[in-house]
Order: sequence, then structure tokens, then C-alpha cells
Amino acid sequence: MMKHLPKSKVEIELTIEWKEWEKFIAPAVAEISAEFKFSGFRPGKAPRNLVEQKVGKEMILSHAAEKAISKNYSDFVSREKLAVVGGPKVEIEKISEREDLVFTATVAVMPEVKIDDKYKDAIKKINAQYQKKTTEVSDDEITLELEKIANSRVKLVTVRRAVASNDSVEIDFVVSVDGIPIEGGTSKNHALVVGKGVFIPGFEENLIGMNEGEEKEFELSFPADYHKKDLAGKLAKFRVKMNLVQERQVPEINDEFAASLGKFKNLSELKKNIQEGLEHENEHKLKEEKHSKYLDEIVKNLEGELPEVLVVDELNRMVQEFEGQIQSTGMTLERYLEQLKKNKAELLGDWEPQAEKRIKSAMALKEIAKKEEVKVESAEVEAEMNKTVQYYKNVKDFEKNVDMQRLYSYVKGTLENDKVFEMLERL
Repeated sequence: MMKHLPKSKVEIELTIEWKEWEKFIAPAVAEISAEFKFSGFRPGKAPRNLVEQKVGKEMILSHAAEKAISKNYSDFVSREKLAVVGGPKVEIEKISEREDLVFTATVAVMPEVKIDDKYKDAIKKINAQYQKKTTEVSDDEITLELEKIANSRVKLVTVRRAVASNDSVEIDFVVSVDGIPIEGGTSKNHALVVGKGVFIPGFEENLIGMNEGEEKEFELSFPADYHKKDLAGKLAKFRVKMNLVQERQVPEINDEFAASLGKFKNLSELKKNIQEGLEHENEHKLKEEKHSKYLDEIVKNLEGELPEVLVVDELNRMVQEFEGQIQSTGMTLERYLEQLKKNKAELLGDWEPQAEKRIKSAMALKEIAKKEEVKVESAEVEAEMNKTVQYYKNVKDFEKNVDMQRLYSYVKGTLENDKVFEMLERL
């Protein structure tokens, strides 16, 4: 018997006849006896009466029932073609030797979702809006990109003169409030470019005019909106020593500069390459932005309950993704939460709406693919998988450590979503 519960859960009540679950008693005895030593018997070979004397009859029955329930539950799920999410919560209603075994299993299932075709009108409006948008790149944008490239190839020349704006310097400094050095306010041979505004207002201005080896003290107030609230608005004393002054010689942007980058004959070729790259980037950004708007509209038209376990799994996935991102910057999740003055539960609460949207978006795309009969052929999936395998071919034991079936499902889902977006773009 199966009963549907709120939040996409089902309750399954099953009865296993004694003659069926009796078959699991002997394997249960063997497994338990393998965990203990019985004089005169090899592991797993002790008779039931000895095992029962050691662990009790209840443990044997419980172990056998667990095995019987696992098989019967799996058979039921397979027979009823239930798309279960996560493991079941099992409660044994009745367990006694020589009597039928009665149990209930409560488990989340993938919800039946519906999507109204009204979303198509909204998609058409979005497409009309984006037809008016352009990926063209202005001359100013190209110039800015050229300046970035030139600045990345700056030559540093040590000079024996006073610091000027745009010089690269190395300094020792100590920052004190009320005579006590602040946390993180002491550094040796700290490198910075004067005039970039990395420090609080007034700090870099005080470096201008200093010479190598010179020391200087001055006072500045932290801004009222400073990110460290305990320092906001407070007067601080800065003690600075100038260790090194270097002039930043930025190469002139000309044909010679373009040729120095390797593959360009002249500046025109470099500008063309930058233009094409920026246009491609703009095109990608517009497409991502447009697809995000698609999902906003599609999700509005989706009907169906979300299983809690799906939301929890998605939140855990989001946390793992975020931990990977911040670890690359040298920060831990714990440190990040300390700075936010939040705990993990509060963070998950903030992220829950985003997690729900991600799940609904995936469900909506899948439902549209089903309704519109969007198909992905095995050959397409395998071709894309081969690209992934080739990319990681030098990674030791890649194919051994990767679940190829899971990779197949992931690639198929990604290609299916791509085809759905392509279909939506044609509306």
C-alpha cells in the first residue's frame, strides 16, 4: 500500500510473509558470527544457538529484517517505477519470529511537475528585447584593454629620487590606535603602486615626496563606513619607512609593442584581435543574461512541490562550490562566516531561495524537453564525453576514479539543456 504525503513524499506500507523473510535468518547469523570469535568455529560458521547466546535473538531478527526490508523496498520501488530521492525512513510495525514482518518506509520522490505554455509569450518578449542589444565594442573599450595589457608588461626601474604618483614602492609600516598596533596593521617590505587607492584616503598621498630610507609618521582617520566596524571613524597613527622606490615604465602602445606580444604584425592586428575577443565576451554575457531571464519566467509557470531532501542536497552542493572558490583565495569558510558575523545555518537560510530556484530551473528545463520532445542521441553524448576524457587524459587514473555512468548522465543533461535554450531562442 502506498500513500502520498505533502512535500513530494510517499509512505509505503509492506508486509513480508514469514516464509519469505525466514530466508534471511541464516545469512544474518553468518554475518554476525563473522564479527565475533567462537571457539572451534571459523569466522561466520558458528551455529545460530551459539550466536544467539552471545548477542541475543533480537539482534539476529533485526539484522535479518533489515536485509528483507532492503530487498522488498527496492523491489517495490523498481516495480512501481518510483523516482525516489535519497534513502527511506523505515519503521518496523511488527517483528516476531514465525510471523509476518510489517514495515513502513517514508521517502521523497521526484515530484510530478507541470509547466503552462504561457511562458512562451514571455520568452518571445525577452527575445525581442535582446534583438535590440548589441555586442559591438567601442574604441574606448579597446583602448582600455590595450592599456591593461601594457600595464601588465610594465618595466620597474629603481630610482634615487622622491616618490611620485604611479611609482611602485616597498614600505614597512605600523598602524596604531590609542598607542596599540591594530590587527593586521604591521607589514614589512609591503609592495604597492602609489595612487591606486588601495589604502585608506590620505595614506598614499603621504608617501609622495618620501625618499628611500626615509621614515615618516602621520595621523589619519579611518572612513566612517570602513568595513572593520571597530576601526570605523577612529584616528590612527601611521609609522612608515620607505625601503624602495621604482619608476613604472609602461611600454608605448605601437606596432613594436604589438609585435612583442608574439603573433601580431602590427597594432591594427592586435586591436582587431582585442575587438573580436571583447565581442565574443559580450555575446556570451548577453546569452547568459538572456538565459537567466528565461529561467525566471519558466519557473514562474512551474507547478510542483519540492522535496526537502533536494533542497538540502543543493545547499550542500552550493557550500562545497563556495568553499572551493574561497579556498583559492586563502580563506576558509569559518573565517568568512566570522567576518559576516553569521553561522552556517544562517548562511544556508540566506541561500535557500537560490537553491530552490536552481532545482526548479533544472526541473522546468527537463519538463520542457519532455513536452517539446527534445532528444539527445547517444553518439552526441559520447562525443562530448570523449572531449572531457581527452582533456583530462594526463591526469593519473582519471578514468578509474570517475563514475562514467554519472558523467554520461551529466553530459546528457547539459546537452539537453543547451538544446532547450536553442529552441527557446527560436521562439
